[in-house]
Amino acid sequence: MDVLFIVLGLALLVLGGNWLLKSAVGLSLKLNISKIVIGLTVVSFATSAPELIISVKSALDGFSDIALGNVVGSNIANIGLVLGAVLLINAVNVERSFYITDWPMKILASFLLFGFLLLNNDISRSEGVIFLLILIFFIVYIIKKNKQITTELPSGTEKILPNHLIILFMFLGGFALWAGSELLVKGAVNLAESFGVSERIIAVTVVSIGTSIPELASSIIAAIKKEADISIGNIIGSNIFNILCVLGITAIIKPIENIDEKMLSQDIYWMLGFALLLMPLVILPKRGSLFFKEGILLLVAYAAFLYFTLT
Repeated sequence: MDVLFIVLGLALLVLGGNWLLKSAVGLSLKLNISKIVIGLTVVSFATSAPELIISVKSALDGFSDIALGNVVGSNIANIGLVLGAVLLINAVNVERSFYITDWPMKILASFLLFGFLLLNNDISRSEGVIFLLILIFFIVYIIKKNKQITTELPSGTEKILPNHLIILFMFLGGFALWAGSELLVKGAVNLAESFGVSERIIAVTVVSIGTSIPELASSIIAAIKKEADISIGNIIGSNIFNILCVLGITAIIKPIENIDEKMLSQDIYWMLGFALLLMPLVILPKRGSLFFKEGILLLVAYAAFLYFTLT
């Protein structure tokens, strides 16, 4: 039954995030907001909604390890699992923004999270505010710097929806996210108790992989179609948003406290390791591209993470 709760919860989170995305983009287009602004704000927020809802719900219920482990595990899975799987199908060209903004901001956000956790073993409201302020500054900087860039919106969201559909998708999305988070958190906690493992292990493995499934599916489909919009920047952007937005908002609503010691002595270092690994992979041996062998390396590294986490 707990596994069923988790599966149903994940399904509702995926559907809810998709419906919310359609509603949010439809409303933004109706208000005549530029695509670059929609892409960097509305789309990013909507696609991070499942992680946000799970983290907020977990923190409010007193399951801090799920609230934090969801983000840490998702960031590891995005690079090790999602990017690794994509590279097995198709090579990825690295854009110039990777060196200038994307990777530096990812490293800043990752080490800032590490510093906050190392400092006092929690994420306070004030630290959540710092995360959000940095995110706002980053978004404003990107928008000003890329005013002339044309951004492709996710498939199925380009049309301006009628008002009744915008309202319907918004209602359905919100309800599905709420119901999905209830089922997933309940199933994850019960599963951890029944198997005698910590909530942290369930969070950084089952929950984080589940919330990364939409990115994995869409990236693999795009890779098979050889669509040009696959970019390492998309994955890095998701990781940045997970830390600065998801943890920022969660900590402001309910500080994340009483964190499992292994989250600080093990999981956070894996997250930093995957973040740091990207730069040498991009630079060596051929600058600006990632190929099949890098994909194998990332998947092996992710398998090692799962092995050492579960044993």
